[in-house]
Amino acid sequence: MRRNDKQEALTHIDAQNRPRMVDVGSKVVTARCAIAQVIVRFPAKVARSLRAGGMRAKKGPVLDTAIIAGTLAVKRTHELIPFCHPLAIERCDFAIEFVSDSELAIRCEVAVSHKTGVEMEALTGASVAALTVYDMCKALSHEIVIADLRLVEKSGGKRLVRKGKVIA
Repeated sequence: MRRNDKQEALTHIDAQNRPRMVDVGSKVVTARCAIAQVIVRFPAKVARSLRAGGMRAKKGPVLDTAIIAGTLAVKRTHELIPFCHPLAIERCDFAIEFVSDSELAIRCEVAVSHKTGVEMEALTGASVAALTVYDMCKALSHEIVIADLRLVEKSGGKRLVRKGKVIA
């Protein structure tokens, strides 16, 4: 694989095109943070019902359960994604709110001081929180949609990402 100014080589592929874990041994420890977001879209009737009921379903408190599941997923990302390094997570926060009548935004922010970033942890946390919302609410409808999972922000490594775009 050739490198040019606009394209970097894939870091999880070695010179023989075999998969590998990135060697972070010579990297400097820095404060790293990542924010990921996902949208859960409910049918209008389901959204109204959930909002009226304080976001509780037959299985219990939807948002609290999603936060717990998402946090567990953040801490176990290295067990799910083959080349992620195990990290001692220093901070994991969730913000969950309706951004329209029927769309729930779930944001997961993860921070660590380490030699590698936490993008995958934030993305995993947001996605598992969304899956948990789906699981908690599927008795109401199977038309719930999980959409638009994305990295919103990342700092502390080679690249600075804001609003999903590399800016440095």
